[in-house]
Amino acid sequence: METMAKHLPALDEEKLKFVIELKEKYNAGKISLEEARKLLKERVKTLTPYEIAYAEQKIVPFVEDECIKENIQNMMLLFNEVMDTSRPTDLPSDHPIMCYYRENDDMRELLKEVENLIQFPVIKNQWYELYDKLDLWWKLHLPRKQNQLYSLLEKKGFTRPTTTMWVLDDFVRDELKENRKMLDDGNEEEFIASQTSVAADIIDLIQKEETVLYPTSLAMITEEEFEDMKSGDKEIGFTFGELEEVSPKKEINQSESSNISGQGSLAKDLAQLLGKYGFNSGENSSELDVAMGKMTLEQINLVFKHLPVDITYVDENEIVKFYSDTAHRIFPRSKNVIGRDVKNCHPRKSVHIVEEIIEKFRNGEQDFAEFWINKPGLFIYICYSAVKDKDGNFRGILEMMQDCTRIRSLQGSQTLLNWENGTMNSEEAKEEKLEETTEESPREESSNSQIPLDSINKDTYLKDLIKAYPNLKKDMIKISERFKILQGPLAAVMLPKATLEKVSEKGDIDLNTLIEKIKELIKTY
Repeated sequence: METMAKHLPALDEEKLKFVIELKEKYNAGKISLEEARKLLKERVKTLTPYEIAYAEQKIVPFVEDECIKENIQNMMLLFNEVMDTSRPTDLPSDHPIMCYYRENDDMRELLKEVENLIQFPVIKNQWYELYDKLDLWWKLHLPRKQNQLYSLLEKKGFTRPTTTMWVLDDFVRDELKENRKMLDDGNEEEFIASQTSVAADIIDLIQKEETVLYPTSLAMITEEEFEDMKSGDKEIGFTFGELEEVSPKKEINQSESSNISGQGSLAKDLAQLLGKYGFNSGENSSELDVAMGKMTLEQINLVFKHLPVDITYVDENEIVKFYSDTAHRIFPRSKNVIGRDVKNCHPRKSVHIVEEIIEKFRNGEQDFAEFWINKPGLFIYICYSAVKDKDGNFRGILEMMQDCTRIRSLQGSQTLLNWENGTMNSEEAKEEKLEETTEESPREESSNSQIPLDSINKDTYLKDLIKAYPNLKKDMIKISERFKILQGPLAAVMLPKATLEKVSEKGDIDLNTLIEKIKELIKTY
């Protein structure tokens, strides 16, 4: 709590104690709204959202699911005349907090569509289209908030509100997943009956974000930290569109630029030649003694970046120290998780599992634990290994995560190389390919005839192109880094509705340019 107090103006704890007691009386019906407001204006005069957050953390005893039980409408009515909860007007549109506000506005519009549709007989495709967007919201908006905002606030001592709000995040997420299943199972009456409560719970969540979380974040997080947050935000993704950068970028020092360009190709060629034989210079090229061999820091980072699995290392003090920055990230994550207590990186309902793994690894009872997520079209494998030094002392935990969906689908033997799909093909299939290539005429790809290039337009579905040209899924990243999301499980959610017009919007790339680049890629297959 001392850490949190350092980031706030001097707080009148007697005033805050009075506010909390008055709020409890009002919620219990022991005092009327009119009388409570009168006392607030007389004794409190003004109140800020972060003062409420501070008071809740320091004064109020913890109650399970308190964020779910908190009546935000009552709180807004009570503090309406003493607390300013209006939106900031002086932030650029690419500021992380403004991105959250925009997503909330878009969500409100989406919920209007939900309210409109419940009046009519169920047409599944209409509801699936809405729930595809709702799925993206809980898969992008909520994880971005948890990995980015929560982690920074927790480092400043703001732990109680973020922890309790995470419970509400999960409650709403689970509610959406359950409703999606109702729709899949054909329980239409039950599905329609629950939509009003779904909309109310989402509105409740975003109002709590806007009333307490965002204003408190603006009070406690510095502009430099917000600026640094942007890269992690973009990596996780945005629910209803990409981030438009409007803040000025740091300019490159011209003298540095000219110095680099003036070295010429000879210096570069010489450096490469020396490097080939182990004579490297410079801090980044100095070789380090690793367990089996010598590697530069750059090489180590490249190895981690290209691992076909995601790994995370938590040290013996239960602090997240490292995760691999792979292009195929399975679950959203950002660099703000580094230096964070691992227990605060998980929702409250699963913290006891994390604590049990740590305890048993630390005392030597166990040294391995595994989990897997098995759903239609998706199989994720997760395992935890105890990290020990040469003397057997506990030095932390290594988490490994892998999307094994494709691996589980493989059958037969794979002994010969097939560059066409980047995998080892079966021997029988390879023999057929070899027979085809012995002919004098060039071999034609059978998939190339499935979708004529001149028929590709804005209404073409990306999933159809990928079905015809499987390599396109991994090669889309050559067009834009933003398409790396296609390598992860989220692709299963996005692809069914993604026309090239929508893909161009999501990838922030001109439609005609996108189509031409896709055609160029297809011609190489």
